[in-house]
Amino acid sequence: MSAKAIREYDGKLLLAFWLLRAPIPATSVSAKGSKFVQPPTRLAHVGIDTAFLNTDKAVFAQHVQTLLNNLEQTHSWLLTTKLVAKPDQLIKRRGKSGLLLLNADWAQVRTWISDYAGKEVVVDNVAGVIKTFLIEPFIPHPANTEYYICINSDRYGDNILFTHEGGIDVGDVDAKALKLQVKVNAAFPTRATIQTSLLTHVPQAKHDILVDFIARLYAVYVDLHFTYLEINPLVVLDATAEHPPQVFYLDMAAKVDQTAEFEAGPKWAFARAPQNIGLPILPGKGIDVGPPLDFPAPFGRELTKEEAYIQELDSKTGASLKLTILNKDGRIWTMVAGGGASVVYSDAIAALGQASELANYGEYSGAPTENQTYEFAKTILDLMTRSPVPHPLGKVLIIGGGIANFTNVASTFKGIARALIEFKQLLIAHSVRIFVRRGGPNYQEGLRSMRQLGETLGVEIQVFGPETHITEIVPLALTGKPSGLGQTGNSTPGASLFSGNLLQDQLLGSDTPLNAGSHASSPLSTEDRMTYFQDQNTESAGTGRDENTPFTAHTRSFIYGMQPRVVQGMLDFDFICKRETPSVAAMVYPFGGAHVQKFYWGTRETLLPVFTSLDEAVTKFPEVDTVVNFASCRSVYDSTREIFKHSKQIRTISIIAEGVPERRARQLLCEAKERNVLIIGPATVGGIKPGCFKIGATGGMMDNIVSSKLYRPGSVAYVSKSGGMSNELNNILSRTTDGVYEGVSVGGDRYPGSTFIDHLLRFEKDPRCKMLVLLGEVGGVEEYKVCEAIKNGTIRKPVIAWCIGTCAKMFATEVQFGHAGALAHSDLETADAKNRALRAAGGIVPETFEKLPLILSQTYQALVKKGVITVRSEPETPKIPIDYSWAQELGLVRKPASFVSTICDDRGQELLYAGMRISDVFKEEIGIGGVLSLLWFKRRLPDYACKFIEMVLMLTADHGPAVSGAHNTIVTARAGKDLVSSLCAGLLTIGDRFGGALDGAAEQFSSAYDKSLSPREFVNSMRKQNKLILGIGHKIKSRTNPDLRVVIIKNFAKSNFPSTPILDYALAVETITTSKKDNLILNVDGAIGVLFVDLLRHSGAFTREEAEEYIRIGSLNGLFVLGRSIGFIGHFLDQKRLKQGLYRHPWDDISYITPGGDMGRTVASLDSINKKST
Repeated sequence: MSAKAIREYDGKLLLAFWLLRAPIPATSVSAKGSKFVQPPTRLAHVGIDTAFLNTDKAVFAQHVQTLLNNLEQTHSWLLTTKLVAKPDQLIKRRGKSGLLLLNADWAQVRTWISDYAGKEVVVDNVAGVIKTFLIEPFIPHPANTEYYICINSDRYGDNILFTHEGGIDVGDVDAKALKLQVKVNAAFPTRATIQTSLLTHVPQAKHDILVDFIARLYAVYVDLHFTYLEINPLVVLDATAEHPPQVFYLDMAAKVDQTAEFEAGPKWAFARAPQNIGLPILPGKGIDVGPPLDFPAPFGRELTKEEAYIQELDSKTGASLKLTILNKDGRIWTMVAGGGASVVYSDAIAALGQASELANYGEYSGAPTENQTYEFAKTILDLMTRSPVPHPLGKVLIIGGGIANFTNVASTFKGIARALIEFKQLLIAHSVRIFVRRGGPNYQEGLRSMRQLGETLGVEIQVFGPETHITEIVPLALTGKPSGLGQTGNSTPGASLFSGNLLQDQLLGSDTPLNAGSHASSPLSTEDRMTYFQDQNTESAGTGRDENTPFTAHTRSFIYGMQPRVVQGMLDFDFICKRETPSVAAMVYPFGGAHVQKFYWGTRETLLPVFTSLDEAVTKFPEVDTVVNFASCRSVYDSTREIFKHSKQIRTISIIAEGVPERRARQLLCEAKERNVLIIGPATVGGIKPGCFKIGATGGMMDNIVSSKLYRPGSVAYVSKSGGMSNELNNILSRTTDGVYEGVSVGGDRYPGSTFIDHLLRFEKDPRCKMLVLLGEVGGVEEYKVCEAIKNGTIRKPVIAWCIGTCAKMFATEVQFGHAGALAHSDLETADAKNRALRAAGGIVPETFEKLPLILSQTYQALVKKGVITVRSEPETPKIPIDYSWAQELGLVRKPASFVSTICDDRGQELLYAGMRISDVFKEEIGIGGVLSLLWFKRRLPDYACKFIEMVLMLTADHGPAVSGAHNTIVTARAGKDLVSSLCAGLLTIGDRFGGALDGAAEQFSSAYDKSLSPREFVNSMRKQNKLILGIGHKIKSRTNPDLRVVIIKNFAKSNFPSTPILDYALAVETITTSKKDNLILNVDGAIGVLFVDLLRHSGAFTREEAEEYIRIGSLNGLFVLGRSIGFIGHFLDQKRLKQGLYRHPWDDISYITPGGDMGRTVASLDSINKKST
C-alpha cells in the first residue's frame, strides 16, 4: 500500500513548517503579501512504551510520570496554557468516543493521560491500547467559526472539499461540501477560482485569509505528496481591533504516499527536526536532518514483534515479504507466494466458513532468496507452534502460490524446507498438516523436494502442481475432500501427452514430432550458428496501426533497461510462435556505451544493438511502436516522459516498476491520454498475445507458456490486476477453453495507466475475440465502468468476472493485501459489492473463485454449441530450445567441470569456507589460523594448532631489507612499479636458497627419523653425500647466543603439542653439529619445519598419508610465502611513503671483470695471467 496514514502530530508539524515555504504560483498569492499568519507551533507528543505493561503496575506508572516530567522541561508552555489532550493513534471520531479532553490545565492533562495510558478501549468494535497522546493549546472559539476542509485524490485529479459548517456534527460532507477539482497536470488554482468555487457561504471578511490558507495548504499537499488531508474543524476567528482573522487547524487526519519517500522524505524529516519544533538537538545529530516519518498501524492493529521483523526484512530487499497476524490462536496458517494468490487463498478459507480460524495473512513474492524465505517461514512456524497447548483439531499450514513468472520455486522451497526441518518436533507435537501447491520455474524440482521432505519429516505434506486449481488444496486441507469443482478440461484434437516435466520432455523427446520449420532438429555447423535479420524499416515504418489491436505478429519493441534475461524470454516466445523477426529490436541503456549483445534465436545466435539514448533507437528502427520500460521507480517518470516525446511512433508503453509515486503515475496516465498512447502498468508484469507478442516476463518460463498453449491464439481475452494471477488465468483457460486470445495485467497500483474498461472495449471490437474475462480485486471502482458498459450494450460479448478479496469483510481491522491498490476505502470498493454489481449488470459471476473454471467451461461450450466459436485442431506442440545453464540446474544434463574446488563455495546465500559459514567464522572467532586451516587443510584444527600457524606467520613476516626477497621488492618499488609487481619480484626469489629450507628441513629430518637413523648416522650420511643439513646453521646466532624465535616456538610446542618426536630428533642433531661449530644450531626455518611435521602427524586431525602429502605438496613453503608477503608489502609501502627514487647499485660495490679495464676493481683477464706465467 502506498497511501499511509500518519499521526496528527506529524501532520501538523509538516503543515507548520511548510505552509509558508512550499512553492506556490504568484497567481495564487495575494499581491499585498500573505494574509495567513502561521500560529506558533506548540505540539507535545507522548509515546508510552507498552513493554512496561508487562511489569509491575507501579513501574508502568513511574514510566508514565517520567515521560510527563520530561515533557514539562522541554515544553514549558504546558504549564501556562489551557490545553487539549487526545490519543494520536489514527482513531476516528475521538470526541464521540469520549477520548478528548478540552480546556484543561496541565495538572488535569497529567491525570487524564495517566488514567488512559495503557488502557484498552473499544472504538467502533475495535479494541486497542491507548499509548500515544497529542497535547496542544486549547483555542476558544464560537461554533460559527468552525469550517471543514478536505483534500483527496482520484484518478483524474485532486479534489478540494470545503464547507462553512464544520465540527463534530459536520454530517454528510460529500453531500453538503463545495468542491473544486484540480485536474492532473492542470494549472495551480488561482485565488479567484478558489474564492468562487469554495467560499460562497463564508463571510467576505474572511475570504482573503481563507484563500491564502487553502492555496498554501494545497501547495503543501502537492509538494509533500499527501494523498489525503482533512481538517475538522478549521477555525477562522473573526478579526478584532488587535489582529486580523486568524486560522487554526484543530483536528487533522492525513495520509502521505510512502512510495514518494525518495522525493519528499527529506522534507518530511526536516520539518520534524528538533530545531524546527523547538526541541534541543541531540548530541551527534546534524542540524539539517530529522527523524524518518513513522507510519503507525491502524488502531487495534499494532505491529507484533514478528510483524515488525518481517517488515524490516521487506524493507531491505527488492522482494516482497508481508505478514499480518489475524488470530494468533487460529489453526489455519498460510505462506503464499504472490500478491493476488495470497488474496484468493484467504477468500477460499473464508468461503468455507473458516475465517475465524485464519491465523495470518502471509505473502512472499518477487524472487526472495533462500535465506529470506527461511527467515519468513521460520517466523510463521514459530508463531504457529508457540502455544503450549496443541489445538484439539491440529493445525494446517497452506504453502500455496500461483504460477511464478521468474521466481525459482525450488530455490525458495529450500528456505522453507530448512525451517520445517528446524521445527520438526514442534510440528509433530501440534499435529500440523501441510498442503503445498505451486507452479513456475523449476517447480517440478521444488515439489519433488517437498514430497521427499514429507517422507522423512514425520509430518503429513501433500504436494500439488499447476494441474490442480490454485485453491483446490484449501477444501482438501479443511474438509478432507476436494471441492468437486476440478478444472473442467477441454479436450482438443492432437493434444500431446507429457511425462509431467515439460522441459524434460522437450529435451529428451516425447510422442510429439518436431514442428515443421523448427530449427531445433539437428546440430548446427559453426558457420550456421548466427542468424541475422534484415532491418524492417522500409516494410513497416509509417504504416498505420489499429488502436484496438496494439499487438500483432509484426509488433516490435524496445526494452528500456539492461534486461538480457527478459529479452531472451521474449525471443524464445517469438521463436516457438514462428515469428519471422524478433519482437525486440534493441535495448536502450543510458548508463553504458553503445554496443551489441548476443542472444539466441532458437539454437542459433543473433545480435541485438544496445543504444544509450532513445533518440538513436527510434531513428534506427522507425517500425518499433512499443517500449517495455524497466526503469526503476525513481527514474521511470522521467524516462517515460522521454518516451512520450516520440509518441507519434511509440504507441504502447509498458511500465514494469513497482513503487511509482501516485502523483507521478497520474501525471503519466494523463499525458498518455492526451497523446493517445496506451500505458500498461505501473507495477505490471505486462501482457501476452499468444502467437504474436509477449511483454517482458509475462507468462513465466517457456515450459509454462507451452503448457498453457500460449504459442497459438485462442478465443478468450482477459484483463487482470495481478501478474501472478494472469499466469493462473492462462493455465485455467488452457484447460477449460481453447485458450487465451490476449491477456493483460494492468498492474496492482491504485492508478494504472490503462484500466479494465480500456482493454475490454478493445477486446469487444476485435472479431477474433469471443469471450471476455475480468479478474478484479478489492479496492478502486474501475469495475463499475465495466458494469455500465455491459448494461448499456457497449459490451455485448459474454463477460465472466470475479473480484478477489471477498475475505476482507471477515477482518475486524484494516488489512492491506499484496497490491498497493488492494484496499477498500468505502463499501463501494469492496469485492462483494463489485461482484454483486457485475452480476446485476449482466456479467457472468460465479459464487466463488473456485467455481470460475466451471463457469468458464460452461460458457465456452455454449459458444461452441452456438457456432460462435469453431473448435480448431490443436497444432503440434513446439520444441523449446533450453539454455544449457537452466537445463543443468534442472538436472537434465551433465557436463564435466573445468575446475574442481573443495575448499570454498560462494554459490549460496552465504560464503562457505570448507563448509563453515562465513558468519560462523566470525561468531566463533577462529582467527587467521582457523581460516587458514579451513582453506589449506579443509578442516578445523585445534586451537593450539591455529595459534601455532599464526605464530609462524608472525615469525616469518620479515627478516630485514638485506635478504634477497626484500631487496628485490624495494628495488622494484623504487622503479615505480605497483604493489603486486613489487610483491611478485620479492616472492620470485623464494626457493631452495631463500625460504625453501622449511620444506627441505621437514623432509630431511622426518625421513631420517622414519628410517630410524640415529642423529649421528644422519649427520654422517649427509657429510658423505656432501649435502648441507637444511634447517641447521645461522650466520649470527649460536648455541651461546640463541635465536629467540626458535626458543619461542620450541617452548610453545613443548607446552601445547601432544608429541614432538621430530623436534626432539632435530635437537639431538643440533647437539652433534654445534659440537663441531657453535653456530650450527637449529635455525628458525628448521624449527618451523620439524614442528609442522609434528603438528600434522600428532594433532589427530590428519592421517599419516595426509600429513606426508601436505609436506610433499609445499604447504610449509606456503606458510613462508604467506608470512613473508606481510614484510614485503611493508617494505613496498615504506619505500613509497619515503618517496624513494630509482635505485642504482653503486659501481664500487661491483667487481667489473672486463678485459683491458683500468678502473675500479677491474681484474686481469685469464689470457694475460697465463701469458705472464710463461
